[in-house]
Amino acid sequence: NPHTTFFFRGEIHVVSEEGLNAYGAVTWGQFFVYQGFNENTGWMHTSTYVDFLDEFIEDIVKTDDGLKYRYGNELRNVNQGEVTLRFRHDDGYSEKTFPTYRTHHGPITHMLDGKWVATKINWDPVNALRQSFLRTKQKNHEEFFDMMRIRTNSSNNTVFADSSGNIAYYHGNFVPERDRELDYSKPVDGSDPATDWQGKHALEDIITVVNPETGWLQNCNSTPFTAADTASPEPDDYPTYMAPDSENYRGLHAVDLLSETEDLTLDGLIDLAYDPYLGAFADLIPGLVSAYQSSGQTYPQLAQPVAILSEWDYRVRIDSVAMSLAHFYGTQLRESASPEGLRGMELVRYFGSEYPEEDRLKTFASVVADLDDRFGTWKTPWGEVNRYQRPDSMDGDYSDAEPSLPINMASGGWGALAAFNARPGSDTDRIYGRSGNSFIAVVEFGPKVRAKTLLAGGQSGDPDSPHFDDQAQRYADVKFKDVAYYREDVDARAKKTYSPGIP
Repeated sequence: NPHTTFFFRGEIHVVSEEGLNAYGAVTWGQFFVYQGFNENTGWMHTSTYVDFLDEFIEDIVKTDDGLKYRYGNELRNVNQGEVTLRFRHDDGYSEKTFPTYRTHHGPITHMLDGKWVATKINWDPVNALRQSFLRTKQKNHEEFFDMMRIRTNSSNNTVFADSSGNIAYYHGNFVPERDRELDYSKPVDGSDPATDWQGKHALEDIITVVNPETGWLQNCNSTPFTAADTASPEPDDYPTYMAPDSENYRGLHAVDLLSETEDLTLDGLIDLAYDPYLGAFADLIPGLVSAYQSSGQTYPQLAQPVAILSEWDYRVRIDSVAMSLAHFYGTQLRESASPEGLRGMELVRYFGSEYPEEDRLKTFASVVADLDDRFGTWKTPWGEVNRYQRPDSMDGDYSDAEPSLPINMASGGWGALAAFNARPGSDTDRIYGRSGNSFIAVVEFGPKVRAKTLLAGGQSGDPDSPHFDDQAQRYADVKFKDVAYYREDVDARAKKTYSPGIP
């Protein structure tokens, strides 16, 4: 996932004597392996843009009998309650009680143009936990499909593989069925019964790809309609709310690579995943070069930096000055005024071809001057700029004075599959990775599972632990470690063993 916060996912191996043997990543507080594998199945999630949450504008009426809301020809009671929150301050603890309001659509969460709005989501926490745990114990795609029938995973797409050679992609899981003539991307009229949800879509009805002829699947938080290239689903076969997801540069990058790939090994998959090409700059940089070429000598200080960019192959390298120039140029453009509604690829292409040429040159001149000011020269290679550092705490700041590592990766927004999203600290010139590739795994099923993993930093959150950042250099060098999945491998590697509750 290109957006996953560093140091937020732990690498966990969970084994029982009841058939559980799951390995992968968890988020704090989870008792199930969120993304990972067992001996026969593997599952990976990306965030989905499936419309699984809706807002209903309620027509509230005050009566002598209390608050009501209009629903068709009825006036229904607004369910009222209270919630008390306990909070800490310098003198100890205090409590504050708040009123709550709810309609059959859900809780009142905010106001819009003076009207109350109820937010409706899937609320089935017990079954959601069941599904998340049962996912880790399935032995094949048939069992996995039955588990997915619980349909409580609201926020994820799922990529699946098993030891029998099956692969599958599920675009979302919980998808409410609605009136297809209405636009649920905006708040709807809660007083109109026609806007109500009409149950859940059956699992067979959601966007799913199983064993496509291409032999591969991918998802990069992107549209499902390129998940398997020519074997992908057709948009016209599904309601708009099921897949409003747009394409992105990572998705295009993945399709281009996988379309030309055969006979992958674990190491070959790692090489593919770290391919250095950044497609966003192929759309962005030529527009800057052409703007300079048509400007005459208006910006003579840009001649050399533009020449470097014009010869660049749009690949991230640790010694690349072009990468530094391009990153800050693209970043500054994104922070400038842009047409409302444009994002992602559309926004990059706007800046590359439609943004006024004079504004492109002014922005780039500002970038060159800023690099001169921050680093002493605009000719600063990417490795001097883009760094890894782990603060002592999750809310700790970054420092140019403290040790850090150069990272030969780039933002997922530029099309990097191996994503490293970096920004400055509160008082730094360099940029430091905050999210992106945090837990990374490559897995091969066969007579026995083989897997390699990396974790950004280390497993421990204690700065005094040797495991606080013992994987940092591996992360920078893309040197994966072998997973100890079977008991004999765990015992051979173990430094210490203990039994909880036993001295």
